[in-house]
Amino acid sequence: MSAPVAWFAADWGTTHLRLWALDAGGTVVWSRDSDEGMGKLAPGGAFETALVRLIGADMPAGPVPVIVCGMAGSRQGWAEAPYATTPCSPPGLDAATRVPTAGERLRVHLLPGVKQDTPADVMRGEETQIAGLIARDPEFDGVVCLPGTHTKWVRISAREIVSFQTFMTGELFDLLSRQSVLRHGIGDGWDAAAFEQAVSDTLARPATIAAQLFGIRSSGLVAGLAGDAARSRLSGLLIGAELAGARPYWLGQRIAILGAEGVGDAYEAALAAQGAQVERVDAAGLTLDGLRAAWSALKEDA
Repeated sequence: MSAPVAWFAADWGTTHLRLWALDAGGTVVWSRDSDEGMGKLAPGGAFETALVRLIGADMPAGPVPVIVCGMAGSRQGWAEAPYATTPCSPPGLDAATRVPTAGERLRVHLLPGVKQDTPADVMRGEETQIAGLIARDPEFDGVVCLPGTHTKWVRISAREIVSFQTFMTGELFDLLSRQSVLRHGIGDGWDAAAFEQAVSDTLARPATIAAQLFGIRSSGLVAGLAGDAARSRLSGLLIGAELAGARPYWLGQRIAILGAEGVGDAYEAALAAQGAQVERVDAAGLTLDGLRAAWSALKEDA
């Protein structure tokens, strides 16, 4: 028989909600997913309704803490959890925003994101993954790369987020491959050699990226560039431009890539080609580990 649920952990993004029910020792009793992300919900009470609906008949009787990270704490979310400012430790329960609920069975804590004043930058959700990484490796000192739609490079030292920089590389790839003139020649496979050459080309001449991007189209028309090579070259050009801009973060540093297969593999290959030493960290459980760290603080204060 499973242990009783002592608290809930939630990763509430723009498009999805992931919910874990955990016992007092932090062991997962059950987990569920929902497509009711922040983007589908009106600010305020709609979030509580979605959460209660996902818990369903498994709602515990007494008031149960719910620790939430991600976009539910944004200005458009359940309630705004103001950003912590770098340099800072990944924010925990002491910085969380407590939101009122219509029912009395849930005590909801929204973890804040992190902002950087100069140059201006923000993250919301990634800081909890970083908290999970630090919980696993308290002595980590180096740079974390979090590939995705908006890839982040984060400098970590003494268990603090020192600085970070965000690149819209994933979103640019999606827009260019689906909505620009390049869409006519983009395949759905992968050509590793074309990718690595493109990374090298952009690192060598980042100022010419706009011309190199159009070269994908012209190479398809004039030289018969294959669709898979075109897709890989587009990815390589964009990631190469990102690496050129993020060079102060990764050059000569310990680098941990928090990412699954696919985009994480691409970043690893691009960095390895530049002689960088890269560690891959399975990001699947990092968010939950970060939420567990927050729960531990709540237990200590209880």
